[in-house]
Amino acid sequence: MVAVPRVFPLFLICSAAAYGAPDPTFYKDVLPILQNRCQECHRPGEIGPMPLLTYQQARPWAAAIKESVLLRKMPPWFADPHYGKFANDRSLTKDQIDTLAAWADKGAKPGEPKDAPAPRQFLEGWNIPQPDLILQMAQPFPIPAKVDIDYQYVVLPTRFTEDKWVRMAETRPSDRSVVHHLVVFVRDPKSPWLRGEAQPGIPFVPPKGDKRNDIGGEGNEILTVYTPGMVPDILKPNQARLIKAGSDLVLQIHYTSKDKPAQDQTKVGLVFAKETPTERVMCVPLSNSRFVIPPGDPNFAVEAKGRPLHPAKVVSFFPHMHLRGKDFEYRLVSATGETTTLLRVPKYDFNWQLAYKPVEDIAIPAGAHFEYTAHFDNSPNNPANPDPKAEVRFGEQSWEEMAIGFMDLAVDPKADMRSIFIPRPPAPPTRN
Repeated sequence: MVAVPRVFPLFLICSAAAYGAPDPTFYKDVLPILQNRCQECHRPGEIGPMPLLTYQQARPWAAAIKESVLLRKMPPWFADPHYGKFANDRSLTKDQIDTLAAWADKGAKPGEPKDAPAPRQFLEGWNIPQPDLILQMAQPFPIPAKVDIDYQYVVLPTRFTEDKWVRMAETRPSDRSVVHHLVVFVRDPKSPWLRGEAQPGIPFVPPKGDKRNDIGGEGNEILTVYTPGMVPDILKPNQARLIKAGSDLVLQIHYTSKDKPAQDQTKVGLVFAKETPTERVMCVPLSNSRFVIPPGDPNFAVEAKGRPLHPAKVVSFFPHMHLRGKDFEYRLVSATGETTTLLRVPKYDFNWQLAYKPVEDIAIPAGAHFEYTAHFDNSPNNPANPDPKAEVRFGEQSWEEMAIGFMDLAVDPKADMRSIFIPRPPAPPTRN
């Protein structure tokens, strides 16, 4: 006789553990989860495809909600829990997943409205408080159907006559479906970048040239980055980003054409710090653009190493790759060689590019530097791969690739991008 594993009693035990509690209801059990983990995106005007504010809105989606949370597709969150704790962690606990699944399985009952928590309050049109300043493209930009669109650059004059410290920033496309990502640069008043080329508020495509670095903002500082589903930049009360008097904002927009024509008129909202901050936050990118991914390679590695830093703190991580992106890992290497993994994203998702904000800012000791390792899947097994037979290099378009590890660092308010790094020692004199 063949022995048969005793699976059935174990199944009963597991089912009792998951669903042994009284029937969950929407108002008492489900709505609090939706408020804390879902409604930020799932409400009118936001990226979520359907609102989940009321029972009437959520009830038709009960089965889909169950499937998404059981597969951990929603809420989107990709950090390996073994490395670091993050303040914006959207992942659900097992109890929350069990509650949503049981609610769907047991009839998605409404329960008593008196059991509902108070509605979560949102400012219509923004995820930050009412901005002190709103800057917008001069007119909608038309996006034809089914074409590749070059990166667009839009200069937004600030007309600041004094330095401004920005504590909160939010970028809001008018049509999120066609904006793949967007970088907001602060053009220094002394920078010649795009001057005499781009008209204020009007999208512009710079001419190609080896001596240009438009994709890197010609070395200008990044104010904020937008991707679908990313929460806006909200810094601690003692932290802010600097926009010098006379600076302008420059939007670098990656539009993705769809099956139908569309248009977009992006705007940026800024909330200024009430007092001069004790820490300046700066976006420091770590990048490697010199790679060639062979055709069919399922696990091609790209690495980068940064320069040694003066003491600072990590406020946020933002890994950026394209359709072949597979995983991304940040490491901190001390001056004496000890290596610590700070963030690991084992399953990178091109459609949900997220920032990861540590619960406590991570201290960087003097002389330490950052490293990253990213892997790409250029094989036929990658369903998002545009062409497994292609040799892939660094480039702007989604069918090309990038490997950029953005980091927000908190530094002395008088520091600039150059002074946060420890100068390289002078080269030894050469002998004749």
